[in-house]
Amino acid sequence: MIELVVGEKGKGKTRMLMGKANNDIKLTGGSIAYLDRNNKHMYELSNRIRLINVPEYNIRSADMFIGFIYGLASQNDDLDRIFLDNFMSIACVETVDEVEKLVKELSIVSDKFELDFVIGISKAKEELTEYLKELVTASL
Repeated sequence: MIELVVGEKGKGKTRMLMGKANNDIKLTGGSIAYLDRNNKHMYELSNRIRLINVPEYNIRSADMFIGFIYGLASQNDDLDRIFLDNFMSIACVETVDEVEKLVKELSIVSDKFELDFVIGISKAKEELTEYLKELVTASL
């Protein structure tokens, strides 16, 4: 399953994602990973959530990013959910069309590994493609 949390920069997407991650870790028997572009929110997330600072892995393209996600999924049998904050930045995409393409790839990963993705995107819902609009669970 893929969920999108969308809204312009500064609208509270990160707060919402962190709150959801902290709540979800209490309910799951597995593990959760939270991918971001820095360690700024390390102390706001439960210590049971694995915070991954994506730039530390020198990812320079969307293809490298999806490979990174496949590696993460394949090495963690108990991984239930991945939160992707600042998605366009960490995934190395610039346009909504590139976001759609990558989200479709993540949907394949989701089905294959039975993983849920919660993705924060700094765009207003109106700016998204019809496919992406269908996945929006929160618009701020």
